[in-house]
Amino acid sequence: MAMSTNKGGGVFADINITPLTDIFLVLLIIFMVTTAVTIESAAHVDLPKAEASQTTDKPKGIIVTYTADHQILVGDKQVTEPELQATLSQQLAPLQSSDRIVIFQGDPKVILGDMVRILDIAKSAGAEAIAIAVSQLPPGGGAPSGGGA
Repeated sequence: MAMSTNKGGGVFADINITPLTDIFLVLLIIFMVTTAVTIESAAHVDLPKAEASQTTDKPKGIIVTYTADHQILVGDKQVTEPELQATLSQQLAPLQSSDRIVIFQGDPKVILGDMVRILDIAKSAGAEAIAIAVSQLPPGGGAPSGGGA
């Protein structure tokens, strides 16, 4: 190991890391900027929108509606949560296997946990498939405009 001394001009063995640090800082800034640009450009994705239903026939299956005030409707009949499985089993029994579909139609204010619980009851009642109903777009085809980023 060489040692540096101020007397007599000996060998100077210390490494100057200032240029190395400068390069790392420049690379860090470049990566931060490119990451921010990549994330910003990926945030704007145009998702497809359902403009009209694909069939005009009455949907196969049973429609279960969950309102904002926590009422459950099977078709047009109001049921309580304990009665839901028996009611669905009774209505799904005469249907063919491919027609045993439960369509969940919920208010936008419905809590996700409530929806999952109802769909779990429907599955245990014998539903072969589960669908989630969506509301149609207003006439004109565009989504309602609102403030956004």
